[in-house]
Amino acid sequence: MKYPIQEAEEEITNILSDLLKKHKISIKIKLEIPPDKKMGDFSFPCFSLSKNLKKPPNKIAEELTIQIQKSNIWIDRVVNSGPYINFYLNKEKLINDSIKNIIEKKEKYGYLKDKKQKVIVEHTSANPNGPLHVGRARNPIIGDTIFRIYRAAGYNVESQFYLDDLGKQVGILAWGTNNISSEDLEKYKDEELRDYDFKRNKSDHENVVYYQIASNRLKEDEQVQNKLAEIVKLLEEGDEKTIHMIHKAYNPVLEGIKDSMKCINIKIDSYIPESKFVKDKSVDDVVEKLKKSENCGNDGGAYFIDMGPYGIQGRNTKFFFTRSDGTTLYATRDIAYHLWKAENADILINILGEDHKLESKQVEIALNLVGSKIIPIPIFYSFVSLPGGKMSTRRGRVVYLDDLIQECVNRAYEEVKKRRGKELTEEKMKEISEIVGTGAIRYNIIKVQPEKDIVFKWEEALNFEGNSCPFIQYAHARACSILRKNNEKITKFESKEIKNNSEIKLIKKLSQFPNIIKEASEGFKPHIIPNYLFEVASEFNQFYRDCPVLSEEKEILRHSRLKIVESTKIVLKNGLDLIGVNAPEEM
Repeated sequence: MKYPIQEAEEEITNILSDLLKKHKISIKIKLEIPPDKKMGDFSFPCFSLSKNLKKPPNKIAEELTIQIQKSNIWIDRVVNSGPYINFYLNKEKLINDSIKNIIEKKEKYGYLKDKKQKVIVEHTSANPNGPLHVGRARNPIIGDTIFRIYRAAGYNVESQFYLDDLGKQVGILAWGTNNISSEDLEKYKDEELRDYDFKRNKSDHENVVYYQIASNRLKEDEQVQNKLAEIVKLLEEGDEKTIHMIHKAYNPVLEGIKDSMKCINIKIDSYIPESKFVKDKSVDDVVEKLKKSENCGNDGGAYFIDMGPYGIQGRNTKFFFTRSDGTTLYATRDIAYHLWKAENADILINILGEDHKLESKQVEIALNLVGSKIIPIPIFYSFVSLPGGKMSTRRGRVVYLDDLIQECVNRAYEEVKKRRGKELTEEKMKEISEIVGTGAIRYNIIKVQPEKDIVFKWEEALNFEGNSCPFIQYAHARACSILRKNNEKITKFESKEIKNNSEIKLIKKLSQFPNIIKEASEGFKPHIIPNYLFEVASEFNQFYRDCPVLSEEKEILRHSRLKIVESTKIVLKNGLDLIGVNAPEEM
């Protein structure tokens, strides 16, 4: 079953396709939604037809508009405006079918039909040597949102965290936790981290201190350097005892990372250790296949692929996949991981920082060389920063995601207390501030296109009036409040009663939700979800101002408007869930 908006779009697409075939033109019809609703519900630009029809697009739009048959289900009228053909839908049918559809489907409204395809979304995959920091906070948030969008779009989705349990970073942490005394640990805290509140933060933050002390000693002590080299070599050879030592060292950190993500509604399905591909020898297969490629070279015993012939430019086009001692590198094992994923899914999506573009391209080339069935789709993001370093911890060295979450919740609490302090219990204010604070972080990060920089500003994130999460959450809470106050059983909706422009615009906006999910998944555009929700909340507020609901005297109109309120509540809740944000019933 298609959604009403999809039925309408399909009808228009078929009409245009049949019409163009008469002119011997076969193209994929791509409809647009006009920015001004006075220009219709859908529009078709005629620019691409000029070459075939040898006419200006304005003239083409005019002539085609005349030829479109009006005897159909969804189209009310067709008007050309410059180079565009604008389609106005049957308003009463769209209103009636959309509200009925939303109420029936409830929490599944907007979800698309089953694609019968498996998607693996790999995200976060941070080195387990310390807590997540603000700079890379976009990775888990974008990754989880993409996961949710693809699930709603009808895919079988699995989220994965690729766990670096063989590299130098976890080796340093393991050496530190096994060799640094508790006296040295406390001394370092007193001298270097006296401003840091370890009691407020989780125990995994303490492991950072082991890592820092070990890193300092590594620079100065040759014995430590030799020991670390030995640890890394044993890891890459798959030594079970050494791998167990590493897992024991990083496990508290990994549990801390999981806790941090849980605070912002993120749960990862599978943690895939790098060592898996050493143990099962699949990385050895990768090495042998790469050695056979025509652009493979050897530099002092270390094998590499010359990336120059594949379009990689720069000072060094050598992509090394073994060291001179025969051990493999992270990238080599990453290739083995992707080959394994390709055997277990139909689509692979990787969430990566913009600093991984070269590495991602190299892995893509290598995957093609070894004959991978599927090449991963990377979504690159820019990093998050805070304005002017106003919020700093650990003497300004780094700001952890935990700190950002706590600060956002604290600020949300102050705002809730200012607005509702005399009405709500302390427990209720804390509950709301948790929902508002964590939601503000996710929303403010997702609403910006991944490739654009973000400066996280408190006044924007916690603004109850502008394009922010609290604004949308408040609209949802308002809808809940209206429905709570209603004492009647609502059974009827009469589309003929819906005449006010504000309620018509709101329903039309609600009807677009399935297509928003479709566009977000097909174009890898998580940012369009929050921006759509802002438009819904704005239209709902206008409806609330212009259209009496509970005070409307005419029963059938009152009931119909209550159905609109219920539909808005459903769409806002479903949309917020797509970006991992809770929808409070009271604020």
